[in-house]
Amino acid sequence: MRLSAFTAALIWWAWTGVAWATTCDTRTFENVPFSFCRVDAQTDVVRLFLYDSEGAVLGQFSAIDEALAAEGLRLSFAMNAGMYHPDRRPVGYYVEDGREAQQLMTRAGPGNFGLLPNGVFCARSGRLDVIETLTFQKVAPVCDFASQSGPMLVIDGALHPRFLESGTSKFIRNGVGTTSDGQTAIFVMSDAPVNFHTFARFFKDVLKLPQALYFDGNISRLYAPELDRKDFGFSLGPIVGTVVPLP
Repeated sequence: MRLSAFTAALIWWAWTGVAWATTCDTRTFENVPFSFCRVDAQTDVVRLFLYDSEGAVLGQFSAIDEALAAEGLRLSFAMNAGMYHPDRRPVGYYVEDGREAQQLMTRAGPGNFGLLPNGVFCARSGRLDVIETLTFQKVAPVCDFASQSGPMLVIDGALHPRFLESGTSKFIRNGVGTTSDGQTAIFVMSDAPVNFHTFARFFKDVLKLPQALYFDGNISRLYAPELDRKDFGFSLGPIVGTVVPLP
């Protein structure tokens, strides 16, 4: 029987008695401050959150923590994880605890999501990967949790070809990048408005990540108690986070 990454981690926690917490830090790049959280595929437990057990949109980090408490868990880190419709349904492919809620979208379209190539963040047992959408469609990995967004920021070590160094569209932005071995994911938020080119170069040139995916901009929010960050605002759609047992 195949164990989900979450179930396997619970067994590991019970066996070792150790609970890991995601590590977060800050860094300035070209006069722009960034916050980022590093997640280990072997020890951290990644989940996506959208609806509660009654089908209501969770939308807030506090609502997720309240729901997790019933499982004896709490958030260690979280951020918004992809674009969504006004009713908070995800625009692209979405999988939560192995259940597909939205199909993969492969066509170009308006807005940043349709600025191809876009991609999928996929969490599965022992791996965390950002995968370009058409590659994802071809390989068809089985993800425990997945969220499609776009555009890709870094593709096989190269910047998205549409990004301009002189781009004037600047927002607070967030996204995720992964290592080639799938063992580390780094979730990043700019703490000041930044264009796509500079944001993508933070992943490529500073973090040295070969694959990176844009989640969203302007609405970007971060939950990182280690950095004294518990951002609050209007209700979000998909949210990604890591969980640990309650003390």
